[in-house]
Amino acid sequence: MAFFVAAQIITAQTADIKLGVEVGIIKNEYNGDYGNGIFNFKQQMYPSLGVAIGYYLNPSFNVGLRSAFGDYGYRENNVNYFRGRKTDVSLYTQYKFNNGYILKESSRLTPFLTIGLGIAAYGINSDLDKSGSNPSLYPTIVTKGVDFILPVGAGLKYQITERVAVQYQYLYNFTSSDIRDENRGPNFFGSTSHPSSKSGNDAFGQHVFSVVFNIGKHTDTDKDGVGDRYDKCPNTPRNVKVDMDGCPIDSDKDGVADYLDQCLDTPAGVLVDTKGCPVDADLDGVPDYLDKCANTPSGIKVDATGCPIDTDGDGIADYLDKCPDTPKDVKVDVNGCAIDTDGDGIPDYLDKCPDVAGIAANNGCPEVLTTVFQNIEFEFASDKLTRESYPTLDQIAITLNNNSSTVKINIAGYTDYIGTDEYNLKLSVKRANSVKVYLLSKKVPGSRIVITGYGEENPIAPNESVEGRQKNRRVEFQITK
Repeated sequence: MAFFVAAQIITAQTADIKLGVEVGIIKNEYNGDYGNGIFNFKQQMYPSLGVAIGYYLNPSFNVGLRSAFGDYGYRENNVNYFRGRKTDVSLYTQYKFNNGYILKESSRLTPFLTIGLGIAAYGINSDLDKSGSNPSLYPTIVTKGVDFILPVGAGLKYQITERVAVQYQYLYNFTSSDIRDENRGPNFFGSTSHPSSKSGNDAFGQHVFSVVFNIGKHTDTDKDGVGDRYDKCPNTPRNVKVDMDGCPIDSDKDGVADYLDQCLDTPAGVLVDTKGCPVDADLDGVPDYLDKCANTPSGIKVDATGCPIDTDGDGIADYLDKCPDTPKDVKVDVNGCAIDTDGDGIPDYLDKCPDVAGIAANNGCPEVLTTVFQNIEFEFASDKLTRESYPTLDQIAITLNNNSSTVKINIAGYTDYIGTDEYNLKLSVKRANSVKVYLLSKKVPGSRIVITGYGEENPIAPNESVEGRQKNRRVEFQITK
């Protein structure tokens, strides 16, 4: 099977290489009055030499001129035999099966049929004439003369190279005469020496074994070494390397020839531009097949994966990040800035009070204002407010009610050092609560008031004097905004 599907090659003559010259040897065979020697390989060998010149007409037909010269004859037995010389010349036409319809024109193996018309000239083999050394071999001479011949046959050619082929064909030559095998007279046949004869004219067969040399020059318009007939890229620029089809070499198979390809090592299957380089749709310098962010806006710096640079790694590209230096692992908003839940300008990761607006000085917590009202007094050893305290407390209530509901007040109660620690602590809580009750009576919401008792802690004056102890029996207000 491999013989029949061998690698493609230009066969025989072509539109470029039109001329073929055959040189071969021929085994002649006879079919006539003496008997039938066609394909009888036990017969004596009657050789000839042959030459032919063929010319390409089109993919289906060749025409040519063929000639052969050599012996012919037949040996039926020791009595009935003859041998002579024959020269034939014929014009022929040849039908080729590798015409693109039956077989590919590029097939190495070419079956063909042939038919021709010519003449054959017959003569005496001088070596076997009666004047020779053994005149008894051939008792009568071969009839000389010229006949018309009609050679019909078939053959098989195998193209070894573009220029050289080997060929076998068989030709059966019909002739126009019945007297080229010895003329012994009309009364001879039927005698005891030759008991029968064949009706019809004599015929000759020829086994032709030849070597064919194809002669001619390819038409090669673009001078790339591939003839125009077989050149799939007939306009290749000069000095560009081409493949067997005449097309420029494309090493990376990206559809852009090497001589135009500025990126010769593009991986298989990657889409390229007209320069043979991988497509980079967003022009960021990273080809699409490697680009994980293929729609990066023009002019934006990207990393090796084609994605915009994100210096602080917060998931927001630098070109969109209004806070490009956010510490690692800090939650950010769509602008790349740290989340600030309470909107106080202090990001949550620094804000100790992330749900309440505050100030930077207090780590994101509300501002604390501490005020001591010395004229808020209580009856001795009691948590009962004196009447002199009411105006001050009324003013505090007005202030709270007129300000934002976010303003809160922490009431801290204190005592002097007279009495036990436990007693003084309880008394300070009671005094702070008395203030709260009063403020509640003035419509201040309880959710905005916190009370704390500290007893005799944190004195603001010496407890040894009456004046100092009076100052220490106090209530402090811490207002947060």
